[in-house]
Amino acid sequence: LDAPAVARVVEHSSRLVEDRERLSTHISDIRDLLREADFVAGQAGAELIGREHVSEAVEKRIYRLDRFRELVRENVARGLVLVETDGAKVGQVNGLSVVSLGQIQFGQPSRITATARLGRGELMDIERESHLGGKIHSKAVMIVSSFLGSRYAQEQPLSLHASLVFEQSYGGVEGDSASIAEVCALISAIIGRPIKQSLAVTGSMDQHGVVQAIGGVNEKIEGFFDICKEQGLNGDQGVIIPTTNKDHLMLRQDVVDAVAAGQFHVYTVGTVDEAMVLLFSPNGEGAVDSAEIDTAMRSRIAELHDIRRRLVHEDESKNE
Repeated sequence: LDAPAVARVVEHSSRLVEDRERLSTHISDIRDLLREADFVAGQAGAELIGREHVSEAVEKRIYRLDRFRELVRENVARGLVLVETDGAKVGQVNGLSVVSLGQIQFGQPSRITATARLGRGELMDIERESHLGGKIHSKAVMIVSSFLGSRYAQEQPLSLHASLVFEQSYGGVEGDSASIAEVCALISAIIGRPIKQSLAVTGSMDQHGVVQAIGGVNEKIEGFFDICKEQGLNGDQGVIIPTTNKDHLMLRQDVVDAVAAGQFHVYTVGTVDEAMVLLFSPNGEGAVDSAEIDTAMRSRIAELHDIRRRLVHEDESKNE
């Protein structure tokens, strides 16, 4: 191998363990890659294995395994699976998940939607109610509910009924990496403020709104990038990830090039507030202040509480 080829193998090894400061100890995988790169170099008549030969070997390996990923992309392109990468919607956000199939795993964007109406403070997790949500996901939704109650309902009850669901999800939903997306979708539904569909978000959170690291960050970013590229990059699209995941980034070269050219963006956030600033900011306008979102939330919750209290009073008057 020449020096650039060695560097490319090291990059691939770090990607296998999702950490720029670590290398994979799965020597058999690296050995297989080198054998294939050697064959590619031999076919090209090269004396040494070059970076391009290693990259081609990696691409061919993915090509042999990614039939299901291509079907997912095709369904999105044909409109069978709905994923929006432009405009803004109320109560809808692009979440990111990872699908693992044998030797390959890839990111799959999903629409997470929320609704809110007058109620008694219930947050319904449709995935759990339909027995499609795992224990970790159910725990994450409870944390989201606790965060909303602690932040916006310390002096009065949450007089609303809200629901969350992964749209067009027909298998199990597990993990807590959608927590940030879910809380932003809920806030959007409650105050009626649209969320930018050009951004996708991943990240778990604690009860105080601190964003926590997640797994599969490279595949998640690349999965949304592929959908955006298919629908047309407009320079406003990107992904929001936890700040604690920045050392895990080992992205494909085409994604790196798009970011460098300003066609795609990777934002890192440390709190829910930072994510809200990005998701609720109108296209082409200045950034929204998270305090503005908090004010709108408290105002709407107070309004719903007044409505519910008035209705209860009217019912009591009728029964007298």
